[in-house]
This record gives sequence, structure tokens and C-alpha cells, in this order.
Amino acid sequence: MKPKPAQKLEFTMNSLRNTTLSTDDDTLFFEIVTRFWHPNVTKINKFDTETRELLTVAEIEGLQTKEPRVRFGGDKGTWMSATDFLKYDSERIGGTFKTTDDTEYRWKTHKGRFQLIKSDDPEKKPLAEFHPHKRHFFVFRMSQHAFFQVQPIPEIMQAIDKFIVSYLLVERRRRDSRIKVKLERH
Repeated sequence: MKPKPAQKLEFTMNSLRNTTLSTDDDTLFFEIVTRFWHPNVTKINKFDTETRELLTVAEIEGLQTKEPRVRFGGDKGTWMSATDFLKYDSERIGGTFKTTDDTEYRWKTHKGRFQLIKSDDPEKKPLAEFHPHKRHFFVFRMSQHAFFQVQPIPEIMQAIDKFIVSYLLVERRRRDSRIKVKLERH
């Protein structure tokens, strides 16, 4: 029997605070949004195909700050420090997080791209791999949107909300580490 192909979750924009992440057929559809009336709270909403509603699966408060907090399960969940959820790697950009079944996953970079691996996997086989956007002549409109190539493993699909939140946190940290511009007065 032939294994299932990896799913492609495509980003619509390059923003970490306002974008969508979906498959081609919209079987998985996530809206990542920061409303202007709550500029400090980024919500991750999942489209429920049966009820045709957007359900809040996670929230990040202060994504752009040094001390963000996360909450899973919408308004019923409790806030926790992002550092309690995601253990950042002090030497590298990635980090590790645990799912509800205590499986630990790690974000690492390979050739400048994020990969999600199981922490205890000796082969370090990527379960999800990020592919950045491409532009026409490196300047014009996007010729290819950024996307994740996600292996169709039930454990990943059950913890997709934690997967997305952890990615947003490590990507924010990566972007902040690359931009260290100081403005000085002359």
C-alpha cells in the first residue's frame, strides 16, 4: 500500500498576526488574526466544516513582546507563559513543546528553513517542513506562497493547534533575532 502524500498547508500572507493557513481543498483551514480593537491578542481560529463556523482553538497575547502568553481552547482555557509551553533553545532559534499525550516535538532549522521533528527520533525525520515564499525577480508579487509540508500522521493532526502556535512563537523569535536595528540621533 502506498503511503499518503504530505499535506500542503499554504499561507496567504507573510504576516504572523494576520493570515490564513489552509489546504487546497480547505479541509484544514485556520485563520490567524489580530483585530484592531484587540491589537495585543492574536487568535487562531479553525474552520469547522460541519457547522461552517470559525472556532477559536488558541490565542497568543503579546506575540510581538518579549513575554507572550498562550491559551488553548478559546475562552475556557487558562493563560500560560509562552516559555512554559515552548522551551526555547538557548543556542539556536528553535524550541521544544509537548502535546497533550506528552509527546515532545522540536523545531529546528535545516538550511535556513524550519523543520518539526520528534525529539526522540534518532533519524530526525521531519514531520513538517516550512518552505518560504518566492517572488518574481526577488522583488515583484509572490510567485509561490509560503507553505508547510506536513506528514499525514494522526499525532500531528490532533495537535495541529499546538503546532501552529509553536511555529508562530519560534518564527517571531527568528524574525526578531534577525532585525537588530538601532536608531541613533545625530
